[in-house]
Amino acid sequence: MYLIVIAWLYVTLLMALAEAFSSQGSVLGAIITFLLYGALPMSLVVYLWGAPLRRKAIRRQEQAAEAQSSTSASPLQPNASSHAAGLPAEAAVTPMREKP
Repeated sequence: MYLIVIAWLYVTLLMALAEAFSSQGSVLGAIITFLLYGALPMSLVVYLWGAPLRRKAIRRQEQAAEAQSSTSASPLQPNASSHAAGLPAEAAVTPMREKP
C-alpha cells in the first residue's frame, strides 16, 4: 500500500521540479502542482485505504469492552450462590440518625 503512495509522491515531486526549473514555469506553479496532484489525492487514498483497519479496531475495542463487562458481575445484581447478596459500601443506604 505504501509503495504506491511513495511512488506517486515521487512522480509528482518530479513533475513539480520540472515545473519549477522550466523556463516557462514558476515555483508557485510547482507548489500547486505538488499539492493538487500529489499530497491531497494521496491523503484521500490513504484515508480510504485505512477505513477497514479503523473499522476492525473499533470492533475489537467493542468486543473487548463487552467481554470485560460480561465477566465482571455488577454488585447490584443477585448472585447464583447460596450466600446472601451484599452491596458495596458506596451503594448501601446510609442510616438516618434520630434526634435526641
